[in-house]
Amino acid sequence: MGVRKIVCFGPGPKFKGGISNYNTSLAKALDKEPDTEVHIVSWTQQYPAIIPREFVDKSSKADLLEGTDIKVAYLTNYNNPLSWYRTARCIKELGAEKIIFQWSIAIQGLPVGRMINWLKRNTEIEVIVDLHFVLQKEKSKIDRYFTSIGIGKADTYIVHSLKTFEELKAFYPKRKFQLAYDGIRSSEKNTQTVLKLYHPIYDLFQPDPQFDIEAFRKEHGLREHVFLFFGFIRKYKGLHQAIESFAKVANERDDVSLLICGESFWKTLDNKKLGTRIKQFLFGLAKSIFLRKSDDEREYDPLALIEKFGLQDRTAVFNEFIPNEDVHKYFQVSDCVVLYYLTATPSGIESLSYNFELPILATKVGHFPETIKDGFNGYLAEDRDIASMAQTMQKFLEKPLPGENVKEIAKELSWKNYAKVVLGLGTTLNH
Repeated sequence: MGVRKIVCFGPGPKFKGGISNYNTSLAKALDKEPDTEVHIVSWTQQYPAIIPREFVDKSSKADLLEGTDIKVAYLTNYNNPLSWYRTARCIKELGAEKIIFQWSIAIQGLPVGRMINWLKRNTEIEVIVDLHFVLQKEKSKIDRYFTSIGIGKADTYIVHSLKTFEELKAFYPKRKFQLAYDGIRSSEKNTQTVLKLYHPIYDLFQPDPQFDIEAFRKEHGLREHVFLFFGFIRKYKGLHQAIESFAKVANERDDVSLLICGESFWKTLDNKKLGTRIKQFLFGLAKSIFLRKSDDEREYDPLALIEKFGLQDRTAVFNEFIPNEDVHKYFQVSDCVVLYYLTATPSGIESLSYNFELPILATKVGHFPETIKDGFNGYLAEDRDIASMAQTMQKFLEKPLPGENVKEIAKELSWKNYAKVVLGLGTTLNH
């Protein structure tokens, strides 16, 4: 067998966010396999131009691809259909054996679907769609439409949880799917293979043994026990629930802190600029047409609850995008991670937590009951039940969980095994 050329399509390492980190980590894992040549083919702009947000990471200095042979091409502009065609042509010219598309938002269905159609003409390339979910939480008609044209023509799917597999079957009730844990594609006629995988443990971020944890805690007024919320502040991630439940705990004991690290998702541009105001107007108009009012989170401001509950001296807030080289600090000073989500798909923050051997407190939504063994690597709270969430925090304080438990779970979630399954090398996974 000669060199196998693999393309990872998704946001390249210059972009913010979990999908960029995921796509980069996947490419690095594939690059480590013998006889592979890996390319990242990336967006230049991932979304319609009217979306009022800065998506490029202008803070990080670390080169996440240092020491690899991975080649990166930034080619695809959502707003320029000619770039979609040029992207497909470039991938064809590479002679790629497989292309893996990251599916994380329905609105990308139009360009992704067109590129897949072009790629499947007169080529033997295997088109794999890596499903971070099937349908978004809003489940609007337009989301269903973009999803159907975006993922419908894939040869193979990847799911990270059984819940997502069930969503795929429900979305395509007339199709026949075969779930594979070992990477072996089905040879049965009219049957599509679905690779059952997981969200692997990020190796992009490592603890720094020289980092002075106590000095950081003292500088930022952190108390003995630190709960961490990390990542973009989005409504579905339930920061308002985390703050309210933490307030109940803080009322009963004075040795706890809540550390909040993340950028408010819709507040990254300068509102004084005319261009920003125009984008906000057009985006608001589009949302009013296509989304329910309850799904518009632009005014979501959970940080206001800190003052409401009088938690100023119990919280440390870093309301900004955290550069890659600083990520480790916030995990190293914390005792556990709080994921009191309203809805959940496999989470990059959960993966990060495992890398730092931190237990997880989560709600019983989405995939969390699959990956968090209650009382072993974390604790689970009832959905939308603030009292239960507060009790879960108290339970962690009374019965802390050792990092060894988290480490044991993490052993099953390696990028190496993930890459072997994608390549069809037949690695047997624990299922």
